[in-house]
Amino acid sequence: MSGPIGPGFFEIALRPSVVKRASRVALVVGIVLGLLNHGDAILSGAVTNGQLAKICLTFLVPYSVSTYSSVLAIRERDQELGS
Repeated sequence: MSGPIGPGFFEIALRPSVVKRASRVALVVGIVLGLLNHGDAILSGAVTNGQLAKICLTFLVPYSVSTYSSVLAIRERDQELGS
């Protein structure tokens, strides 16, 4: 839903282009961070449920950062085009 100052945060964040970009970033960065932080447990096959939860959350952080950055960039671009 668009407001008087343009589309809202979630409206932009859920755009297919933003979701696709954030997913790619999360996949690459999440794998790297997951291996750096838990690689020894993964390689030895001794991943606990707690570590598995942390590994999953490791993918959420870069997804969130990429989404937030994309939304801000799109809003800034839209403001510049509207000026």
